[in-house]
Amino acid sequence: MRFKDPKMLLTFGVLLIFEQVWSAPTEGDQSLVVSSTVPSEPKESVEKESKPVGTAPTVPQIYQMHVKSNISNRFAHTTVTSRVRNFADKAQEAVFSIVLPESGFISGFIMEINGKNYTAYVKEKEEAKRDYDKAVASGLGAAHVAVSARDSNRFTVSVNIEPEAKAAFYLTYEQLLKRQDSHYEQVINIHPGQPVKDLSVEVLIAESRKIVGLKAPPLRSGNEIGTDKPELDPRADITIVNDTAAVVTFTPNLERQKQLASVLGTKEENGLSGQFVVQYDVERDPSGGEVLIQDGYFVHFFAPTDLKPLPKQVVFVLDTSGSMWGQKIDQLKQAMLNILDQLNEQDTLNLVEFNSNTKVWNIDNTEESVWYPRKNSFYYYTENSDIQEKVVTLENTTFPPAYPANADNIKKAKEAISALKSDGSTAMFGGLQVGLRLVELARAQSDKIKRQPIIIFLTDGQPTDLSTEDIITKITELNSEAKKSAIFALSFGDGADKEFLQKLAIRNSGFSRHIYEAADASLQLQDFYRQISSPLLSDVTFKYEPSITSLTKTDFPIHFGGSEIVVAGFCGTGSPIPIIDGTGIYGPISLKPVVTTSISNTERLWAYMAINQLLEKKEASDSDKDKLKKQALDLALKYHFVTPVSSLVVVKPNDTSAVDTEEAKQGGEFSIQMYPIVMGSTLAPFLTTPFCFIPTVPTTDMDLILDSLPWLSGILDNGFIKTPKGSYKLGLNETISDIVTCPKTPLNQEGHCALLHECAEVHSSLETPSNFFDHFCILKNEFAGVCCPN
Repeated sequence: MRFKDPKMLLTFGVLLIFEQVWSAPTEGDQSLVVSSTVPSEPKESVEKESKPVGTAPTVPQIYQMHVKSNISNRFAHTTVTSRVRNFADKAQEAVFSIVLPESGFISGFIMEINGKNYTAYVKEKEEAKRDYDKAVASGLGAAHVAVSARDSNRFTVSVNIEPEAKAAFYLTYEQLLKRQDSHYEQVINIHPGQPVKDLSVEVLIAESRKIVGLKAPPLRSGNEIGTDKPELDPRADITIVNDTAAVVTFTPNLERQKQLASVLGTKEENGLSGQFVVQYDVERDPSGGEVLIQDGYFVHFFAPTDLKPLPKQVVFVLDTSGSMWGQKIDQLKQAMLNILDQLNEQDTLNLVEFNSNTKVWNIDNTEESVWYPRKNSFYYYTENSDIQEKVVTLENTTFPPAYPANADNIKKAKEAISALKSDGSTAMFGGLQVGLRLVELARAQSDKIKRQPIIIFLTDGQPTDLSTEDIITKITELNSEAKKSAIFALSFGDGADKEFLQKLAIRNSGFSRHIYEAADASLQLQDFYRQISSPLLSDVTFKYEPSITSLTKTDFPIHFGGSEIVVAGFCGTGSPIPIIDGTGIYGPISLKPVVTTSISNTERLWAYMAINQLLEKKEASDSDKDKLKKQALDLALKYHFVTPVSSLVVVKPNDTSAVDTEEAKQGGEFSIQMYPIVMGSTLAPFLTTPFCFIPTVPTTDMDLILDSLPWLSGILDNGFIKTPKGSYKLGLNETISDIVTCPKTPLNQEGHCALLHECAEVHSSLETPSNFFDHFCILKNEFAGVCCPN
């Protein structure tokens, strides 16, 4: 799709495409990138944003960039604020660009241009796309940039700023932090593209249990795993408020930003480009976990600490086709040599490689390794001396056994790994079929130890034996409930079909991961294995009373050490005390949790989880896709989440006249920048994105604030807000200059009292009337206000 004019100035709206690479929730790094336009040679600004001495910057200067993440009971609400000023004597374009974590849902976006706010709202994706089509037909441009960080999605918008004018951007997103390697990790990527005078990251943590292991490790580059460098110590300020609350801040000055940029390998004039990381965990209930309740909703965190790992049978099914030649096969070997050392003595292992055929390694005698089907036709003589082909089946083939993971067998397995060679095509079905057969044979062995079967399936390409749908259907049928084996699928490099592998894994009690084709691929593989190396329980089921409804997923095939199971639902006035049943190393066990009252918004956390799980089911389903999509959409619209089935739309408020496009080109408020649409190595479909800005029918200020704060209608009566302290005017048409200080904003800082419509940056934190009342203040004895950040 082409546009005649790559830069089109508009005065009545903006059209923006937001491309997100959606997949099932992952345990990958969480990241956030804030970036600007092509960097200039910045001049240091002063606190009052006075005009720099000398030549004005060739792009608008970012004079403030704040990232604030409020984490309450593992649920993170992050706000990114970027303020820019154009010091030039002509209009210039500023770009606000962020890479969001793959697991994050945008829940709010506001642009402030020349003192006017442009507030976004969530809309059904297909409806927004129809509006987008109309906009394109009218000649409007679209903006898009390629994703530049792993496990991430990019948001970008550009605006044209008049001489000496300012602009501000506020974006919020929400996510549930996943526990991995026995800690939670919030990763924030910072890349403003220029040194910033006022640059800060603040992470506020409020938990129901004692915080342990809190630290801010050295900054990371962002796109590869490596050893922490002491010179990248962020020198973060860690303040312990009490046992359950802490604040971590990172405020590098201009000189420190340049130092860090140099160590990270970027140009100093481009500013800091790296990941700021906060890690922590909480003290655990040793058995049944904890249940938090608020306003009729609950969330149950389950991560028992006093269980011994289950012994396991690990079947490695590895792609050695021709496309794995070179660096890939070398990295696979390197990773496997390290992974084999992590097996426990009670574990067993099988090594399977597949290319045009499937080979099961006999590590006692590699010459007796078994190919299935045979590499060459297998013949035998009949009594009539006619040569006939013998039919080779899984049942009549004798495969090598599952080998105990003792030191001798580990040494032999390493020798087999070192001998792997890449050749042939990619017969995936055969490899998976043999892997399941090996699990079945191991179950029939006389060994009294019951082991948890785990199949690790890695490929870098497309199947050449059957279609992807046939493979999913046939393998899922073979892997029936009676002999269910968890299949964990790894897509190695850009040539692998991630969606197919994701669906295969979900259907077979596992999950998928993407291994990026980079220098650290071996480390990525080792990190993945570490996550699944210690199963503690199998067949975990959370059983609640029938009165408990709207439950998220309650059945889990395996619980791994270092991770966490989270269940949420609606309990009303009841108490959700489940029985957790599972099978441990000593057989079946039952556990009960501890129940406490929460101060965080458990309803919103429940909605986040429910949407994610509905989308995951939709991707794995063949028959209920439309039903699951509608359920996810209904929740996304109700809770204002931008998801694969919903979009974000913004309009210019109080604008009642359309503007001719040609006139707009002469100088309007918004500028659209064209970018190439690149996803991996293929051209992305242009109209498949879940985010767009479109010109729409003008909306009143009341409509906008009710859309941003839907609960407000319930306490609003003829322009008056009913509060516990009485009724006060909403004051939409008022501007109050009086400065009234207040002790605490929704973002946990000192502030001033402001009318609701004058403090849009806190709207996403005011999720219920109770949140508003906690920060309510009064202006001129007659107007309802909220404590707003200074």
